[in-house]
Amino acid sequence: MKGFILSFRSEFYKSRKTAGFWSAVILPLLLCLLIFAGFYSRSDKMVMEPGMMLWVQFSGAILGVMGSLLLPMLIVFIGYSVNSIEHKADTWKTLFSLPISKFAVYSAKYFYAMFLVFLCLALFVLFTVGFGNLLGTVKPGLKFHDYNMSGVLSQLYFKLFLSSLGILSIQFLLRVLFRDFLKPMGIGFVATITGVILVANQWTYDYLFPYSHPMLALSALPQHHNHAAGSNPISVDIFTREIYISLIIAAVVFVAGYFIVLKKSVK
Repeated sequence: MKGFILSFRSEFYKSRKTAGFWSAVILPLLLCLLIFAGFYSRSDKMVMEPGMMLWVQFSGAILGVMGSLLLPMLIVFIGYSVNSIEHKADTWKTLFSLPISKFAVYSAKYFYAMFLVFLCLALFVLFTVGFGNLLGTVKPGLKFHDYNMSGVLSQLYFKLFLSSLGILSIQFLLRVLFRDFLKPMGIGFVATITGVILVANQWTYDYLFPYSHPMLALSALPQHHNHAAGSNPISVDIFTREIYISLIIAAVVFVAGYFIVLKKSVK
């Protein structure tokens, strides 16, 4: 455990000034700020909307963009960033020669990448709630303060996080296998577009394709519009079938990646 903590801390110090780390922080701020500006500019058209509907529209605009395209691309970039130093300096063998268990070194890199994804999504919850309440303050006519969305958003983004783990494991492994950025990026981009097409066309087995999972995880969100005008609370079913598939893929690829990296470290 001590070796894992040391390795995890090392990953933080190596990446804290990189674009991969700061993209996980800046992306939520920029996207939420843009949606805030859009709602602010047309606030006069929404003064008659109930608080729940306002929150669904505001958070749904952010979740829709994040879940369909930005999250998979962010994961591709994070997978590249976490492993880029070892590839550039060709230090995989040196890294595994340290007096720390090889599994601790490998798992620390993987869980640090997972931490960056979790950090990004947690900041989305924070900024969405913050900017929504700010809208309700600067535009008193908007009834954001009539409904508390923080609990629902936390569940939605946690589900989105779980749905991303299969993609993260695959992109992490691809970055270990390929030194350049273009191959993992190209595979990730094509797979993401494929996932969007499969979900959009409602393919029966789209839940088996990991790059479809973020969109499927949020597929129930549009149904909330039916409840927003009433008094029924929004409910979130977190552990749906695509989440289980995502977790299985993440575990299998994580273990397979460990043995591939072990072989790579002794070349």
